[in-house]
Amino acid sequence: MVKYALYVPLKAKAGKEAKVEAFLKQGAEMAKKEQGTITWYAFKEDEGRYDIFDTFDDEAGRDAHLNGEIAKALMAKADELLAEQPQIHRIAILANK
Repeated sequence: MVKYALYVPLKAKAGKEAKVEAFLKQGAEMAKKEQGTITWYAFKEDEGRYDIFDTFDDEAGRDAHLNGEIAKALMAKADELLAEQPQIHRIAILANK
């Protein structure tokens, strides 16, 4: 059972929604190459609000992801695409199906 996760809500700058969506789709492709990332989801809540949720078997996998290419790319594009800095929430998974 996966025990670790990250939740990252994102708010796109006005007019940058399509670029944020393209970035998130690219992130999914990048996540496929990360051995320690078990699942990686990007979803749209409503206009301009997006979220990333990913899971890991262990802290090492989560740390590798946080120091990996997706995180670096997100931080590099944050000022251009996002209305506010990403807030990264470290989550413990208590149960799953």
